[in-house]
Amino acid sequence: MSAFLNAVSESFTTGFGGRRCINRIVTSASSEILRPSAALRKTVHWSHDYNAYSTCCTREGSHIPGRKLKPAAGSRQLEADSLLPMTHRPFLLLATFLLLATSLFAQSAPQIAHEWTNAHRQQILDRFASLLAIPNVASDTANIGRNANTLLELLKQRNVSARLLSIPKVPPVVYGEIRTPGAQHTVVFYAHYDGQPVTPSEWVDGDPFKPRFAEVNGEERIYARSASDDKAAIMAQLTALEVLENAHVPFRSNIRFVWEGEEEAGSTHLEEILNANRELIGGDVWLICDGPVDQSGAQTVVFGARGDTHLEVTLYGPRRELHSGHYGNWAPNPAMMLAQLLAAMKDAEGRVLIPHFYDGIKPLSPLERDAIAQAPKNEEKLKQELRLGHVDGGGKPLLELLNYPTLNINGISSARTGARANNVIPSTATADLDLRLVVGIDWQQQQQRVIDFIRSQGYFVSESEPGQQMLLSHPKVALVRRSDGYNAVRTPMDLPIAKEVIDAVGTAHSPVVLWPTMGGSVPLGAIERAASTHTITVPIANYDNNQHSSNENIRLQNLWDGIETMAALMVMK
Repeated sequence: MSAFLNAVSESFTTGFGGRRCINRIVTSASSEILRPSAALRKTVHWSHDYNAYSTCCTREGSHIPGRKLKPAAGSRQLEADSLLPMTHRPFLLLATFLLLATSLFAQSAPQIAHEWTNAHRQQILDRFASLLAIPNVASDTANIGRNANTLLELLKQRNVSARLLSIPKVPPVVYGEIRTPGAQHTVVFYAHYDGQPVTPSEWVDGDPFKPRFAEVNGEERIYARSASDDKAAIMAQLTALEVLENAHVPFRSNIRFVWEGEEEAGSTHLEEILNANRELIGGDVWLICDGPVDQSGAQTVVFGARGDTHLEVTLYGPRRELHSGHYGNWAPNPAMMLAQLLAAMKDAEGRVLIPHFYDGIKPLSPLERDAIAQAPKNEEKLKQELRLGHVDGGGKPLLELLNYPTLNINGISSARTGARANNVIPSTATADLDLRLVVGIDWQQQQQRVIDFIRSQGYFVSESEPGQQMLLSHPKVALVRRSDGYNAVRTPMDLPIAKEVIDAVGTAHSPVVLWPTMGGSVPLGAIERAASTHTITVPIANYDNNQHSSNENIRLQNLWDGIETMAALMVMK
């Protein structure tokens, strides 16, 4: 309260300076940034040019002994009883502020957001649906530009200084900044506005960019590409900004927004864009608003993410497809060869058998192990929901297994199936391998371990399309195409900024579940290198959101909760 008294005292000495002065009093008065209650707002009056501040009694007939307050006509400035000595006025104002302080701090930022969203839900959903209706596959240059320009305008409408950060022929980063006078810290909010590729025929109604509302177990959801990954987080941030602006809730930190347009394409150019704008992107912490919350539905704070890279492997059989009856048992079948090769990479428990695949893993700290031990146990619930009679991992909990590298088959293609199936020996067979990484394992080294294993199985490995001579010179040939990748990152849980984030999130929703590592991948390494900062992930999406697949969705309650969480984070120190 001493900071509050100092601010009020200075106001009496220098004169009230409008909103900035009042914001300073409010900011100084509490460690939590709050707004006046509805009753108090009736007692606060601003002149049209914000140069005068006045108070009046909440109820007609209420009064402070020896003092009668009412707004003056026109200017609405404070009008005092002429009998009251001028020397008493500072003390009266001080007493008024002290009496009102309890009411002033009666609501937290999440409570304000809760009330506001309850009153404006249809408006929020209309805006969200409009954003989801803009196609956003990263390769769709024209529509990516539409997304970026739309988001730019939405930030500007909320009094955010905004611009696009771009390099030629690359989806731009949408950047916004709010500078807070006297702020000692900067918080950066990251999300991405691009989405995974779509196959319209696999979606209900056949249009991934025509938002559809439906109920699941009595709860409403909205279906569209990027409904959860990641436009929901962006809409939550935009709405939280609007809430705080309308309620005149002051920030204590500088706030920055970095919304990427290439994340689902591997964030190939993100670090380049960030390096070109180092003066804009620094912050005490980057809050990564991506991914799902814990399967229990509890609000989650995550301190790391796996790295990611891919390999595409193609094996070769006859030059053209052959009749399976005429040539079966003689011509090698590349689909069968690929199945045998992939099967040799893992055992029955799902453990990868590739030599050195697990070498270099950085162990979890005692604090991180404790977080896993205290997290909800969701495995049995998930097995029932997903109809899984068995799972990999040798009985280890899911959260522990997220801290091991993975080798996953994203897809296999060879000839045709179903109604289009033919009695043939295929010409080629291809698999896309997804390698998720953990701290201590380098993505290029992990690629090489897989390639070395393929060689050990008798394959000549080529990184370009094999010609006739190569195919005739080697019994087995594998074409392996490498993708780019990035390494895993994990922020220590015991950093002071980590506690600030956990406490802020807890004011919105508790209890808070802590994860050392998220299963998905986000370009945290590129961010931390370019911005010289730490990253902490605060997801808002429901775990069963179908992200990266057809009929992606967000549970509306997760959106409402996310707005409250973003409001809490925006006003933390």
